[in-house]
Amino acid sequence: MSRTTDALLAASAPAVWGSTYIVTTELLPPGYPLTDAALRALPAGLVLMAVTRQLPPLAWLGRLAVLGALNFSIFWAALFIAAYRLPGGVAATLGAVQPLIVLLLARAALGTPLGPKSLAAAVAGIGGVALLVLGPGAELDATGIAAAFAGAVSMAAGVVLTRKWQPPVPALTFTAWQLTAGGLLLLPAALLAEPALPPLSAANLAGFLWLGFFGAAFSYFFWFRGIERLGPAAVTGFGFLSPLTAVLLGWAILGQALSPAQIAGAAVVLGCVWLGSRPARPRAAAS
Repeated sequence: MSRTTDALLAASAPAVWGSTYIVTTELLPPGYPLTDAALRALPAGLVLMAVTRQLPPLAWLGRLAVLGALNFSIFWAALFIAAYRLPGGVAATLGAVQPLIVLLLARAALGTPLGPKSLAAAVAGIGGVALLVLGPGAELDATGIAAAFAGAVSMAAGVVLTRKWQPPVPALTFTAWQLTAGGLLLLPAALLAEPALPPLSAANLAGFLWLGFFGAAFSYFFWFRGIERLGPAAVTGFGFLSPLTAVLLGWAILGQALSPAQIAGAAVVLGCVWLGSRPARPRAAAS
């Protein structure tokens, strides 16, 4: 399969994740961030475990606990807390620092070259996201800001360690292990910290099904596959597509207007995604 196809499949994951905010606010019962995260991760992980029929070796349980916590437990709990407590624009802008953090962590943990093109794309992408989603009257909440930033750091570390700790199994199996680990870590926290869910409506069920299977099982399979084949530095810029999708869904479904600044931000985001995903040119050998 070509690099372009691998990149398109990896990019589809953040595009799907861009639906998380609208699904959370429009379809899920309010006030259950840990329960939302657990119900997004654990059922999807168990379904994939049943499909792959391969249990992780005992020697991998510690690493899977770390990866499950970083990629799902901490990240999704922080994501839902930020979604409930912050306007979507503030949460998305804070989360947009993740590609920059990935580049720095990949340099430290994997020795990945820190090129000026990648740094420029990461920094410009933050500005593009701010233009795209940050309104002039955005309200700030200390807990929400801390959650959004913690989520960005958590997923950035998870992206890098997913590449560093690659087991000799297919990407679908690795996805199943991580989702299940993340869900199992979230379950007791949700049961202890939050009340029981109210009776679920058809809309609530549709929201959980969308986030669990399309927003978790399928999208994370393509995401981890992209990290394996392309490397974290190449795929992390695709994360800018998530706020872009969120804005487009708000425009298409909720009738929200698009300002000239938002259109300019969308153009900047697409340019940064393209620039950041291009493979680095090999250096010419010294003569």
